[in-house]
This record gives sequence, structure tokens and C-alpha cells, in this order.
Amino acid sequence: MRLSERGVARGAVLFLCACLLQACGEGLPETTAVTSTRSALEAKALASGDILAQLQAIPGMTVLAEKPVPGNPSLRYFVLDYDQPADHRHPEGEHFQQRMTLLHRSAEAPMVLASTGYDLYSYQPVNTEPSYLLTANLLYVEHRFFATSTPASSNWKLLDIKQAAADHHRIIQALKPLYPASWLTTGGSKGGMTSIYHRYFYPNDVDATVAYVAPNSYLDGDPRYSLFLNKVGTAECREKLRQVQRALLQRHAEIQPFLDELTAYGITFNGLGLDKAYEFAVTEAPFTFWQYGYGVDACADIPAANAPAAALFQFLEDTNAVDLYSDEGLEPYAAYYYQSATQLGGPSYSEAHLFPLLRYPLQDRSRNFPPYGADKDYDFLSMHLVELWMKKSAQHMMLIYGENDPWSSGAFEVNPANESARYFVAGGNHGSSLYDLPAAEQSAALQQLSDWMGAPVRPYPSAAARSAAEDVPVVNPVLERRHRL
Repeated sequence: MRLSERGVARGAVLFLCACLLQACGEGLPETTAVTSTRSALEAKALASGDILAQLQAIPGMTVLAEKPVPGNPSLRYFVLDYDQPADHRHPEGEHFQQRMTLLHRSAEAPMVLASTGYDLYSYQPVNTEPSYLLTANLLYVEHRFFATSTPASSNWKLLDIKQAAADHHRIIQALKPLYPASWLTTGGSKGGMTSIYHRYFYPNDVDATVAYVAPNSYLDGDPRYSLFLNKVGTAECREKLRQVQRALLQRHAEIQPFLDELTAYGITFNGLGLDKAYEFAVTEAPFTFWQYGYGVDACADIPAANAPAAALFQFLEDTNAVDLYSDEGLEPYAAYYYQSATQLGGPSYSEAHLFPLLRYPLQDRSRNFPPYGADKDYDFLSMHLVELWMKKSAQHMMLIYGENDPWSSGAFEVNPANESARYFVAGGNHGSSLYDLPAAEQSAALQQLSDWMGAPVRPYPSAAARSAAEDVPVVNPVLERRHRL
């Protein structure tokens, strides 16, 4: 449909207004739960020397538990809930409890706020790479609409990047009186994206951000990803993946007994259906092979097209398991699929070589995943505005990507003139980190991190001694294998 000239002009004005408002970091208004009690909070914080009492004095904060830190009694670890408005534009309305964990070292140490982008995964004390390097306090925050951090109404319209950024803003404002030193935000994959979006709306909340493998997608079906899959690795490896995909589809009848075993174990596919789940698993296999694989060295493990059906199915299970597309596999990530379908975008997959064999071509998109029946109108503007801000204005941003990770084809650009940096780990996958960089780049990154935070950065221990040298384990920025991000 062609737009009228009047409609085009109106759209241009709206776009310009959005740029002026949003690219300057204008977030949602602070709620009175933070502003009206800040002076009282500061007074209580100064009067008390105990972090537990200080946390309990924060309006809206509930200390659910304090757990010991194995092997290090000087550290303290808390499980927290923080009261948040479901809609920051209407703080008088519905509220929910946002789950967090806090690893406390010292009020004088830097603070790292880490977003998972999902739920919290674990309630055991861990370090992120930045919190380890900076010997920092660590606050892990669960994303709204995941696990326990879900409004009772489950109103999907309240799940967007601006609302989530306001969640982090309120948390930071509530805790800064207790932790007045420098602050850094971080996260891997969707967690890294979440930390970038927060800085977009609230650029001055923290001193720096380290985001790992955080892509910027333009569509729910962004073609840049399928183009990447047609170039990554070697031609031989890509052809082996295509052949095994075709074999899995052509020999579906031979594979069916293995699929029937999944349903015999009680795994259900009521949402997508088993046939569609299997086809989607096959279609996405090259993407996940490179996302979580070990580069060209893993190509030797790809079975031949004429391998036994059991070997073909085992390769699929090891690479992109069919039960990830089951009801049990998809429902915990419904909030991700909603965000991907409405705002974050997501990948397209190489399907041309499979078209004669596909029953559901071009249907592997987030809009066809849970939550089923929800309105999923795509916002074509927000990701471009964030990208523009990253290129032109974002300061003290450090981005790390893996060269062989398909998500790197959506890598954000940064402006070095704004004291920001971007690194690609050679041959790296979706688990890439600063630890994987060559010595010269790693040294430059750590020095920049120290300068931003006004704090020393401790060196990495040797690979052999790394676990033993840590006060608590350092977890990879991407904590578990899962769909897409």
C-alpha cells in the first residue's frame, strides 16, 4: 500500500520527534516510591553499619533470604524482591515483585548490575567477568515477565524495553545511597541487550556498560542472519550441514520412532505440533551449530547424509534438540518470543536449499511462538533509534562478540570518539568474553575498564588456576544453551 504525501510527511515528523525525545535518554518518569523516600533512606543508611538493616530500610525492598558464601565468610549473599509498578507511567496501578540477588563485598567497592534478560537461573553466589575483574559487588536482576517477576495481570503490552529500563533505573536509584562508588551494567546476549536499552533511556545512571554478544535486529526474520550462515566457516562445513539437514527431512519416517519416544516420555507439542517442531529444529540447526559450537573443528563431527538414522537424530539432539520446541521448552521463554516478535526482532534462517522438503517454509518466526493468541504488532522504529544512539552518542560502552556467532551479524557499532570499544573474538561463539581476547586487546580493554570505573582491575589467573583463584565462581555471560538468544 502506498502512503499519501501527507502521511509520509506526518511519519517524518513523528520519527524526528521520537529521535529528539528518545535518543537523548528520556526514560519514564520516576515514581514517588523512589523520590519521596530518598532522604529517609540515606539517613537510615548512614545510621546503620549493617548491610542487612540497610537493605531492609529501602522502601519496597524485601530481603527474602541471606545465604552463606561457601569458602568466603567475608562476603554476604542475599535474595531480594523489589516492588515495581507494572506500568511506570501509572505507578498508582498494579505492582509486582522483581527478583534479584546481591553479592555484597563492601559499600566502598564498585557495583555491577547484571541482567540475565530472562529469569535468574540460579540462587548460588557467582561472579560475572566484570564483577570479578573489579572485585565488585554484584546485583543480578531478573527481567520483568520471567519466572516470579511477572505482574499478576500478565498484560503483555507492559513488556517493552522502556518499561524494563525503568525497572533498572528505579533499582539503581534505590541502591545508590548504599553503594556510592562507581556502577557498571552488564549482561550476555539478551541480558547484554537489556543493559544497552537501559543506557539508551537512562545514559547517566551508571559509569559504564560491558555487553556480551548483544545483537541488534531489524525484523522478526532479519535477513542478515541467513546471509551470515551462507558465509561463516568453510564451504565444506556449510555443505555438510546442508546435507545433514536434507537427510533429516528426507528420512523423516526413519526418524519418527525417535520422535515418538519424546512423546512417550510425556513431552508435549500441543502448541506447534510435533511435525512443525521437528522441522523448525532441523531448519535452525546450522544457526545453533555456529552459535554454540566450537568453530570449524566441530565440522568433523557432522555425520554423513547416509549415516544411520540414530546418528542423524543424535546430531540434531546435540545441536538443536527437538524438545526445545515442546510446550515445556517454549513456555518459559514466552516473554522472549513476545519481545522478539514485537520489538527486538530476530533471525531468518537459510531455507532455500530445503524448500522442496519443507512443509512450513518461512514460518519459523517468533510471532508463531508463545504466547499464542497475543497481539504481536512489530515496532519498526525502536531498534533503529537505539542503533543511532549507539553510533552517535553512547559513551563508555564495551561490546564483545564472537566471530563465528551468527548473532554477530547484528553487532552494534560504537564510536571510539565517545570512549567506547567493540571487540570480536577470533573464531569465537556465543560464549565469547574478554578472557578470550588476544593479550594486547585484552590489556587495552581492561585498562579502559579501569579508567571508566576509577578502580583497579585485577589480572586473570592462569587458565589452570582460574577456578581455584576465584572467591566465587565466574560464570560465562551466556549461562545456558537455549533458543535463539
